[in-house]
Amino acid sequence: MVDSVSIEADDDGIRLDRWFKRHYPNVTHILLQKLLRKGEVRLDGKRADASSRVATGQALRLPPQVVHAKPPEKKPQPKPADPNAPIPDAPRSPIPREMGSLADRILYMDKQVIVIDKPSGLATQGGSGLTKHVDGMLDSLTFEKNTRPKLVHRLDRDTSGVLLVARTSQTASGLSASLALRDTSKVYWALTAGVPKQKNGVIKAALAKEGGHGPHGRDERMAVSDDEDAKDALTEYAVMATAGTEFAWVAARPITGRTHQIRVHLASIGTPIVGDFKYGGTNSRGKGDIADKLHLHARSIDIGRPDGGRLQVTAPLSPHMVKSWKTLGFDPDDKRNPFPPKKHELKKAAQREEPKRDKPLGKKPVKQQHKKKSTSVGHKRKSK
Repeated sequence: MVDSVSIEADDDGIRLDRWFKRHYPNVTHILLQKLLRKGEVRLDGKRADASSRVATGQALRLPPQVVHAKPPEKKPQPKPADPNAPIPDAPRSPIPREMGSLADRILYMDKQVIVIDKPSGLATQGGSGLTKHVDGMLDSLTFEKNTRPKLVHRLDRDTSGVLLVARTSQTASGLSASLALRDTSKVYWALTAGVPKQKNGVIKAALAKEGGHGPHGRDERMAVSDDEDAKDALTEYAVMATAGTEFAWVAARPITGRTHQIRVHLASIGTPIVGDFKYGGTNSRGKGDIADKLHLHARSIDIGRPDGGRLQVTAPLSPHMVKSWKTLGFDPDDKRNPFPPKKHELKKAAQREEPKRDKPLGKKPVKQQHKKKSTSVGHKRKSK
């Protein structure tokens, strides 16, 4: 008997094969491809491909092979020849075991959002040669809901800290809008090799992809550029503490969200992040008890919620950074806010608190176009 289901709002926009993986995990990729080729699975009565995007309200035809699909049989593990010998361990994962499950790393959760503390070394999304990543583990965070959570933003593989995960498509859209409208403040902590000349400043340097790197010249990386296709990038920073002239604890707040922005910007002013050999080379090496691992941590986030109010979450430092902080005499639990709200931010916050009133729709203001700047500058904050 053929069944038909209606696509729900939480599944709007996802690929058809992803929909089946979410709702009918027993349907293998091979079986789905076979049913699609034969036209036995149809979307609004029409043939579809695995890459087709589904929309809310569409009718999906499900043949009996889908409805009654059984999980594939697991092959029995061969017993060791010696009955007293231990069973061999599973193949090692590139991710250290101490990272645990995503559920163990939840910092905050409600009906709309989950905030996790991403460990250093775990990629946010899949890629070449990656077998374990956050996106591939999100099914474990479904809990009481029938929908798979969605990533809202990304962190570099070796960057630890706050990572937002939406529990519904509507929440994902709302949080993405807050990021796009810059109704967000993300603060990162970094350990730099060397001390910035200015204790507080804004680094203004446009970024573009640059090829020709790596042993075979096939790797790409971001670089400060004055090309026309370079994208504007701004990073506000504050020096929290120093260890002589060798190291500095720097808090950074990206105003824009370019790939590797903080890493490139700090390297561009002569203070690369410790452990960032991609942009700092040998100058970014640690010393003594300071590990040669990337010392960049997404410390906190303050973002506008789709349902109103603010979501504010802080993540503790990763273990290797805690060790470095204690070695250098820094406080890993420091509660200072290096970026107090500015006047225009306070005004926006006050406007959000005002009761909403019905207003006639008007034309949206036209944004002024600004020329790209590719210089890296710092400035002293005026004393009050």
